[in-house]
Amino acid sequence: MHLIKFSSEDCGTCHRMSHYDGKVAEELGCSFVSVMLQDTEAYRKYRKILLAQYPNKEGMGWPTYLLVTDPEGEFAIHGELKGGMQKGEFREKLRALLPAG
Repeated sequence: MHLIKFSSEDCGTCHRMSHYDGKVAEELGCSFVSVMLQDTEAYRKYRKILLAQYPNKEGMGWPTYLLVTDPEGEFAIHGELKGGMQKGEFREKLRALLPAG
């Protein structure tokens, strides 16, 4: 499983969560990819996944995390987390999205 974070450089909540989101994802066995909308190369690479979930970007949170398999191929989206939350809440919500096993 890959957790892809879509965020923006000027988002304070995104920045605060960056202190723990990648570590928590890796603790739970996910590969973590951070995509800043200002990083055109990374954004271009993962845009198709974001647009599959949000075709016109309506309803996105800051940040938006998408849990996917095969992000560079025939990806599938398995869940999402949106908006700011504390580390413990983030861990619990992400754990709930992961397949049991």
